[in-house]
Amino acid sequence: QVQLVESGGGLVQPGGSLRLSCAASGSIFQIDEMGWYRQAPGKQREFVAKMTNTGNTNIADSVKGRFAVSRDNAKLTVSLQMNNLGPQDTAVYYCNAGGVWTLSGPDYSDYWGQGTQVTVSS
Repeated sequence: QVQLVESGGGLVQPGGSLRLSCAASGSIFQIDEMGWYRQAPGKQREFVAKMTNTGNTNIADSVKGRFAVSRDNAKLTVSLQMNNLGPQDTAVYYCNAGGVWTLSGPDYSDYWGQGTQVTVSS
């Protein structure tokens, strides 16, 4: 079983920055993709950013130039650096892991963290 635990959310003023972190645990050998999604009140969950274990990244157009994703493959962590935050970024942010290779072989499940609240308000 794989568990994802996020940290780093909170309240920030418009124009401010936050850094989210997510750590995976379990009998994991490798994780192909780790990334972030978010869900604002009354809206569907949307993709934010992801990075493969080889360093390829994909960033949503809505946050490109403001957000950056990074990983530490050895520590099984993924981070999201969020700069120049605006009220439109207010949401619950979820860590996601896909393409997990456990010590017993490939795990085709998609894993999610519990979510961390980010609120951008003055």
